[in-house]
Amino acid sequence: MAANGASCEQPQKRAGPKDKQNGKSTDSSVRERRQKDKADRLSLVVWRRPVTTLHYFLLETLIKLNEWTFKLWQRRGTVFLLLVLCSLFSIAYSTEGAHQHYVNYLEKRFLWCAYWVGLGILSSVGLGTGLHTFLLYLGPHIASVTLAAYECSSIDFPEPPYPDQIVCPQGGGVEGSISLFSIMSKVRLEACMWGAGTAIGELPPYFMARAARQSGADPEDEDYEEFEEMLEQADGAQDFVTRAKLGVQHMVQKVGFFGILACASIPNPLFDLAGITCGHFLVPFWTFFGATLIGKAIIKMHIQKLFVIITFSKHIVEQMVSLIGSVPRVGPSLQKPFSQYLEAQRNKLHHAGGSAPADENWLSWVFEKVVLVMVCYFVTSIVNSMAQSYAKRLQQQRHSEEKTK
Repeated sequence: MAANGASCEQPQKRAGPKDKQNGKSTDSSVRERRQKDKADRLSLVVWRRPVTTLHYFLLETLIKLNEWTFKLWQRRGTVFLLLVLCSLFSIAYSTEGAHQHYVNYLEKRFLWCAYWVGLGILSSVGLGTGLHTFLLYLGPHIASVTLAAYECSSIDFPEPPYPDQIVCPQGGGVEGSISLFSIMSKVRLEACMWGAGTAIGELPPYFMARAARQSGADPEDEDYEEFEEMLEQADGAQDFVTRAKLGVQHMVQKVGFFGILACASIPNPLFDLAGITCGHFLVPFWTFFGATLIGKAIIKMHIQKLFVIITFSKHIVEQMVSLIGSVPRVGPSLQKPFSQYLEAQRNKLHHAGGSAPADENWLSWVFEKVVLVMVCYFVTSIVNSMAQSYAKRLQQQRHSEEKTK
C-alpha cells in the first residue's frame, strides 16, 4: 500500500507547478470577473439608470417578500401564537373596565420603546447606508431635555404633553436641584432602547457570515467577499484601513467576549466587521449578541448620553453662544439667530400650548431640511442596494449557465 501511495503521489508532484500556475490564473480571472461584475452593479443607481434601478428594485422586493412569507410559513406556530396574543390584547384594549389604566400605560410604554428600538435598527442595519438617527433624533431629544431641565429646575415635566412637547411644571422646581445624574435617569429608557436597536441591527452580518461558513455557499454580500479577500491578503496589508480591520478581526477572534464588548462600547465604524468575523469563526450567538447588547445599550449609550448632556448644560451653552459672538466680523450676525432660538425655546417651556412665532428661526428651517435630505438619501440608498442585489442574482445565474454549457 505504501508503494501504491508513493506511485500515486509522484504524478501529483510532477504536475504541481502546472497546477499552481493554473490555479493562479484561475484565481486571477475569477477576481477580475468579480471586480467587473461589482463595477457593473455599483453603476446601477437611481441618478444614472433610474428606470432599470426601479425595475430591479421592485423585482428584488417581490423576491424578498416571497422569501419572508415562506419563512413565516415555516414558523407558523410562532406566528399563530403572536396573533393570539395580539387578539387578546386587542380585546383587553377595547373592553371597558378598571384595567384600562394599565392597558394605556403599557401601550404608551410599548410604542415609546418600539419607536426608539426602530430608530436604533435604522441606524446600524446594513441596507446601503445607515440613517444617523442619533444625530437626527436621540441627540436632539437629550439636548432638549437637558436645556429644559436647567430652565425649569425640574425634570418632572407634565405628561401629556411630554414627551411630544416639553413644558415646565406649574409649581416649578428648586434652583440648583438639577444634577447630571437626574437628567441621565430621565432619558435612560429611550437611550437604552436606541442602543438595543443598534445591537439588533448588527445581527444580519453575523447570521449571513455564519450561514455562509456552515453551508460553504457564496453569500450575496459585498462586505463578506471583502472580508474573505482581506483574510487571504492579510500578510501583504499596507494601508491603514486594512490594518485597522485586521486589528478588529484579531481582537474579536482571540479575546472573544471581552473583545466584542470593547469594540461595541466605543464609536466604531468597523463594528460590522466584528459581526462578520464572529459569524465566520462560528462564535456562539449569545456570546456575540450579549457582548454587543451590553456594549451598545449600556456602556456606549451612557458615554454618548453623558457627552450630549455636558455639551448642552446651561453654562456650556452660554459660553458657546458668547464664543460665537467673539468671532471677528461674522460673530454678531451668527450669535443673533442662536440667541433667538434659545430664547424661543425658553418661552415654549413656560407657555403650555403656546404657538410658535410667525418668523421661524432659520436654524430650525435648516435642521428640518438636513433631516429631510438625510432621510431621502437613506431611502435612495435602500433602492440602490436592493437593485444591485437583484443585478447580482442575474450575474450569478448567467455564470452558472455558462458553466453548464
